[in-house]
Amino acid sequence: MGDNALSLSLGARREAALARTTEHVLRAWNEFDHARDRETVADEDLEELLAASLPEHGSDVLEVIDQATEVLDASIAQSRPRYFAFIGSSGLEVGALADLLAHSYDTNLAVDARAATELEWQAGRWLAQFLGFPAGTGTFTSGGTISNITALASAREAAIPGAREHGLGGAKPTVYCSTEAHYSITRAAEVLGIGAAQVRAIGIDDERRMRADLLAEEIRRDRIKGYTPVAIVATTGTTLTGAVDPIDALADVAQEFGVWLHVDGAYGLPAAAVASRAHLFAGLERVDSVTVDCHKWMFVPKACSAVMVRDVASLAKVFAHDEAYMPHAGGHFNAVDITLEYSRPFRALKLWMLFAVHGAAAVREAVERNCDEAQLLYDWVRARPLFETLENRPQLSIVPFRALVEGCEDPDAHNDALCSAIQRDGRVYVSPATIDGRVWLRPCFTNFRTTPEDVAALLDVAEELGRDCSLHA
Repeated sequence: MGDNALSLSLGARREAALARTTEHVLRAWNEFDHARDRETVADEDLEELLAASLPEHGSDVLEVIDQATEVLDASIAQSRPRYFAFIGSSGLEVGALADLLAHSYDTNLAVDARAATELEWQAGRWLAQFLGFPAGTGTFTSGGTISNITALASAREAAIPGAREHGLGGAKPTVYCSTEAHYSITRAAEVLGIGAAQVRAIGIDDERRMRADLLAEEIRRDRIKGYTPVAIVATTGTTLTGAVDPIDALADVAQEFGVWLHVDGAYGLPAAAVASRAHLFAGLERVDSVTVDCHKWMFVPKACSAVMVRDVASLAKVFAHDEAYMPHAGGHFNAVDITLEYSRPFRALKLWMLFAVHGAAAVREAVERNCDEAQLLYDWVRARPLFETLENRPQLSIVPFRALVEGCEDPDAHNDALCSAIQRDGRVYVSPATIDGRVWLRPCFTNFRTTPEDVAALLDVAEELGRDCSLHA
């Protein structure tokens, strides 16, 4: 019985395992400050390891830790300063420490967890203060999709009271967002019974922002047809170009028609705290709910998203249950009362440690630097004859550009091939995007480690590899 009781414990190997892991973490931290010369791929031995069947008996823990590190080393390194693809986190050191602590203690924040619960509420207050949003309450989730679903569930209950209990009945709900809103809004409509077909994609202006006049016309038409508008979703930082919808103008429409206004700020909302970008977020204090992924442009490791609402009771109206096994204590709602999840890891600790260790000013400065790097790339691209950009300067930190080689008959195929070539090369990493039917390289700056030298390297590599039109032949 004694041996069986110890079979899942590291026993005497515990300290050695922690020491070996520490060695790998320190090496990784040192490497993350620098770009790779090439992209690492899995060798034959690692491929064999990853194809192995379920082990009936275990192996030495130090060997397995080394294997796990090999897997990570052979993976895409989004924490490095020259990773410009998608919108990724950048592996903040104190965030990694917070995750180690949180997972070691394995606290569950479903119901009141005493000090951990108090810290989570404090982290939420700090985040609201940082963004300038007058939150009544909020919760931390696994990502922007869950945060958006959470907010729109509250909007649905506000528009169709009793929907959580009786369903939608004869109601015909609708949701409104720009043509370039994130697909998670459609996914939320599908999950909440609103239906993807009832998501109204509103046209954008020449700065790729949702047009408030078209929104008002669409809502007016839907009301005449008997539809029930559930929510208007403003995107602050679209995935394609980083455009910020005009919150104030959309808030006017929401107020006119009595419709919930939600801000999907998963990527771009942290820029609301930066003086040079704050004007883009005018009216934020008027919205009903916001989403922000702290694991994007607030640099902490995944997963750490947040959804916040003005009305303290709005989340509880759609999620709370009075169950005998769910104690209610502490003078506020338990997390289980205001979120989809029951078992909840201590996600807020990494954001709390970010603010406690570095302070809000350092976060603002890092976001500002990323915005400056985007402006720098935009100017440098326009100065090189090989490339073109979109006409408008970047609003946040996304800068689509593409190569136009003289005599190249299919620039879209060429830029698609160029992106693949850059990824294979590995000195920088960038992803493609299709904008207005054309293929672009779409670098995004969300890493506090990135410097102007890294921006220059991106452009130099793209020019070196993109000159030859036969690239896609």
